[in-house]
Amino acid sequence: MTLEFDPIEEAAANWRSAGWGAIDAMTAATSITRAHQILSGRIDAALAPLGLNFSRFEVLALLSFTREGKLPLGKVGDRLQVHPASVTNTVDRLEADGYVRREPHPSDRRTTLAVLTAKGRSRAERGAAALADIEFGVAGMGARARAETDQAILELRSAAGDFV
Repeated sequence: MTLEFDPIEEAAANWRSAGWGAIDAMTAATSITRAHQILSGRIDAALAPLGLNFSRFEVLALLSFTREGKLPLGKVGDRLQVHPASVTNTVDRLEADGYVRREPHPSDRRTTLAVLTAKGRSRAERGAAALADIEFGVAGMGARARAETDQAILELRSAAGDFV
């Protein structure tokens, strides 16, 4: 749906008229939220023909980058910064499709490993190609804008304690 005006600019004008504060923070947060909606839609549309969504693709990609194609479920959650319940749900679905399997950890009985299958590796590679084809959803942004966005979001992530 294309509008004939920028709703975020309109919201800023309304906030200004109401005398509310933090207008620049509101517009930044709203712009980021809208960008997330756009990217999520584009990414999910590119991955849908492969039977994937972004969270499922992320797990496959992460496992494909490991030496042995396996990681403890807890590490998957830590590296992807998602709740353990989300990891369990995602791995359940990937396992049902034959993209991963669960294995007990060889030296820690309390730990379960997610193990990438050959079918899962192939699916990760196809997903990566599909995302490259759509420039990960940021088509329309030039290289400079992408770099500036990375830097701006890096400040937010760092301040939130995403990493040391």
